[in-house]
Amino acid sequence: MSTTVVPARAAWSSVVRAGETLTITDLHGNQAVDCLVYDAHDTSVRYSAPDTIHAQGGIFLTTGSVLLSNEHTALMTVVADEVGRHDTVGGACSKESNTLRYGHHTWAQHACVDNFLAEGARHGLGKRDLVSNINWYMNVPVEKDGTLGIVDGLSAPGLTVTLRAERDVLVLVSNCPQINNPCNGFEPTAVEMAISGTTTSTGGGSA
Repeated sequence: MSTTVVPARAAWSSVVRAGETLTITDLHGNQAVDCLVYDAHDTSVRYSAPDTIHAQGGIFLTTGSVLLSNEHTALMTVVADEVGRHDTVGGACSKESNTLRYGHHTWAQHACVDNFLAEGARHGLGKRDLVSNINWYMNVPVEKDGTLGIVDGLSAPGLTVTLRAERDVLVLVSNCPQINNPCNGFEPTAVEMAISGTTTSTGGGSA
């Protein structure tokens, strides 16, 4: 097993081979983990929120959810989930969205898009390769009028979510640095990434 503790606000990436599992552990509780998944051999095939949501008939991910690609093929399957539901629609924070939502004083704050761009560049990915992402542990309820909320998380210290790779996949993670809403309890913390049956990781950091 290959295990890496990803510091608060940092990025991580690794190839997860077909049949292997990736377990994400929320070490301290209430920490959002933004995630993108690509076919490791053809990154033009990547996680598709619309395909995934349409196929399962709901916007939240939990045990049994299959992460589908833009070709409607399976990338990973959630095989265990101690939290209950995870977000597919909240997106990744960026300097632009922070400025719009929270004011111009937030422009210099590090954001998930920065992490994705820096970590993705290590694999030949650029801005055009960023798509709607998964937010593990993030609690984004939808009101009856369609309004999205970002509220206190459902997680707690030590809770995990485990995914099985259905093909060789490249997983990019931004351990969310957001401090302007409750998604990280206003204090980002470390998480753990564990891949079963492998000792090779391309994990890096972009704090």
